[in-house]
Amino acid sequence: MTIRTFQGLTPRLGERVFIDPASVVLGDVVMGDDCSVWPMAVIRGDMHRIRIGARVSVQDGSVLHITHASDFNPGGHPLTIGDDVTIGHKALLHGCSIGNRVLVGMGATVMDGVVVEDEVIIAAGAVVTPGKTLESGHVYAGNPAKPLRALKDSERAFFTYTAGNYVKLKDQYLADGQAI
Repeated sequence: MTIRTFQGLTPRLGERVFIDPASVVLGDVVMGDDCSVWPMAVIRGDMHRIRIGARVSVQDGSVLHITHASDFNPGGHPLTIGDDVTIGHKALLHGCSIGNRVLVGMGATVMDGVVVEDEVIIAAGAVVTPGKTLESGHVYAGNPAKPLRALKDSERAFFTYTAGNYVKLKDQYLADGQAI
């Protein structure tokens, strides 16, 4: 089953959400309106909460998870994602906070305790190490990720374009009867 209850917590979905049948969303997960979760993506809110804003696209093979609370990590790290976020294919987001209008490139890894401010591009394959803050208005790349340059105006416009493009695509899937 794609949407699964864990320890009495069932994911709560906003309006017009598309969850591909080949993905898994489980536990303490809340998704905003017009989100899409594509094949082989896993959103696992089993030991902490995951909160996802509106118009977020979780693309194929991505993994969204948390860090549980323990003696080693008091309070743990939930996963929080803002609005108009595009999460590229095979990205890994783990116990971090992602702002609004962010592009997480294909194969990027964002680790525990990271804070990504609004309007940031994380390049494909970048690795954001634990506890870092990525400041608004920049492109970050590399392993470990470092600021590459300031965003261009065209890149700022791309955030809402790509989010809107995935809203249109998931609407086509929903209209085609491919809903969960």
